[in-house]
Amino acid sequence: MHLSAAIPIIRIFSEEKAREFYVDFLGFSIEWQHRYGESFPRYAQIRRSDLTIHLSEHHGDASPGTTIFVPVTDIDALHAELRDINYPYGKPGVQLLEWGKALQVSDPFGNRIRFCELAKKEGEAGE
Repeated sequence: MHLSAAIPIIRIFSEEKAREFYVDFLGFSIEWQHRYGESFPRYAQIRRSDLTIHLSEHHGDASPGTTIFVPVTDIDALHAELRDINYPYGKPGVQLLEWGKALQVSDPFGNRIRFCELAKKEGEAGE
């Protein structure tokens, strides 16, 4: 048996606002989109690096207010990248915690992505 990485489903309410946040600000690319017809909700898959997320306008798919925990390497580079983008609704900072660093962003729908870089343990490479 093999378990694969989970793909979180995030509830969205506006394709335009989702694109502005996830594609223009966070740098995801849209891999595919689906909708059953012209006046039906949209469902899409986005990806950046190894992180895949599903965005859904469907009522029963997810609840707003979700938090996704995303392990990263070089969180300072991510912070610098986001800081240089002119996104008026979010200017995240890096928080130093006893176990590492965290950078949290909130989408326009009340969901959060918490990017985290764990501190190196004593004796690990890079010290």
